[in-house]
Amino acid sequence: MTAVLAVLAAALYVLCALSNWRGLRTQLASGLALAALALHAAALLGAVVHDGNLSLGVTEALSVFAWQAALLLWVFCLVQPVHALGVAIYPLAAIAAIGAALWPTPMAAIPLSDWKIQLHVVLSLFSAGFLTLAAAQAVTLAVQDRLLHDKAPGRLVDTLPPLQTMERLLFLMIGLGFFMLSLSLLSGLLFVDNLMAQHLAHKTVLSLAAWGVFGGLLWGRWRRGWRGRTAIRWALTGYGVLILAYFGSKLVLEQILSRHWS
Repeated sequence: MTAVLAVLAAALYVLCALSNWRGLRTQLASGLALAALALHAAALLGAVVHDGNLSLGVTEALSVFAWQAALLLWVFCLVQPVHALGVAIYPLAAIAAIGAALWPTPMAAIPLSDWKIQLHVVLSLFSAGFLTLAAAQAVTLAVQDRLLHDKAPGRLVDTLPPLQTMERLLFLMIGLGFFMLSLSLLSGLLFVDNLMAQHLAHKTVLSLAAWGVFGGLLWGRWRRGWRGRTAIRWALTGYGVLILAYFGSKLVLEQILSRHWS
C-alpha cells in the first residue's frame, strides 16, 4: 500500500512540475501539488512511524526532507512568485517518495514520546526545508543570470520574476532557514550528553560549519551588500555542508559502521 501511495504521489508531483514548467499558475496545479503532498505524507506515515517511534533510514530521511521542501514550496507559492522552483523540487520529491517505498534502508528508531526530541526533529525539518528551497532558488538564480548575460532568454526566464526579486526571495529563504537551524542546534543541547558516545560528533561539527557559512552569507549581505554569484556560491556551499552533515554522516554511520545516532 505504501508503494502504491508513493507512486501516485510521484505521478502528481510530475504533473505539477510540468504545469510549472509551462508557466501555468492555476488552481489545478496547486491542487495537484496538494494532493501529491497528502499522498506522500500518507506513504511516509506508513513507512517511518512504528509503535510510537520515528524510524528513519537514509532513503526514508531523504523522502521526509523532500516532502518538507515540497510542502514549504506549496505554501510559499501562495504568497510569493516562486512557482518555477517546482520544476526542480517536485521531481526530486517524486524520486525520493518512490525511493523510500521501494528501497527501504536499515532504520534508527527515534522515540516520539520525548518532547525534546520531537522539538529537535521539527526544527531540523523546517531548517532543512527552507534551506533546500534556498538551494533550489540559488540554482535557478544562477541559470537565470547566465541566460540573461548570454542574451538567450527562454521559457524559464519568461516565467521568473526579475533578478532583484529573485535575490530578495533567496535571502528570505536563507534567513528563515538560518533561524530554524539556529533553534535546531540549540534544541540539540537538551538531549546531547556525550557527542562521541552518541555518535553525533561529525554531524554536530558539520552542522555548525553549515551554520557558520549561512551566517557569514547573511552578514556579508548586511554589511557588504553581497549578491549575485557571490551569494549563490555561499548558499550552495552552505547547503552542501548541511547535506554532508546529515546524510553523509548518517550514510557512513548506518550503512558502513552499522551504528546509529542516539
